[in-house]
Amino acid sequence: MVLVTLIFKIIFILFFFLFPYFFESLVVYGEAKVIDGDTIHIGKNKIRLHGIDAPEKDQKCIYNNEDWECGKNSTLVLREIIGNRPVKCRTNGVDRYKRYIAVCFSGKKNLNKMMVKNGWAIAYRYYSKDYVDEEFIAERKKLGIWKGEFEEPYLFRKKINKKNL
Repeated sequence: MVLVTLIFKIIFILFFFLFPYFFESLVVYGEAKVIDGDTIHIGKNKIRLHGIDAPEKDQKCIYNNEDWECGKNSTLVLREIIGNRPVKCRTNGVDRYKRYIAVCFSGKKNLNKMMVKNGWAIAYRYYSKDYVDEEFIAERKKLGIWKGEFEEPYLFRKKINKKNL
């Protein structure tokens, strides 16, 4: 019995340390359904675009002293970038909501990079510095959400979650 317990512990420890590496090379390919500016579904696979944070679908920003639906616009832009082409995602992990984290491409277009470079998402510095240069370009050119005022998406989510508690 002690030997069985020891073997189980060893298997558990190996699984715990090796499991994250399983997702590093997983490729998901197919028709994408856009959920919002940083989340897509390909079949049953839920995918969060790595290193970016886009306004939530119901998030509003301010432009010319008026509310505008920047979250809906961000979602529409991602749909436009993808078009009718299949999407290929290279995963590099799984988040706490069991979504794959991935860098995704539509043809040769890096969706993550395009969303930030065009100003419809920000570089999610908490998780990655991959798209900081693209964010700088979008901010300087006042593209997308940078043309007005906005609350960083993670702060918007945090505020909404506090209201729902």
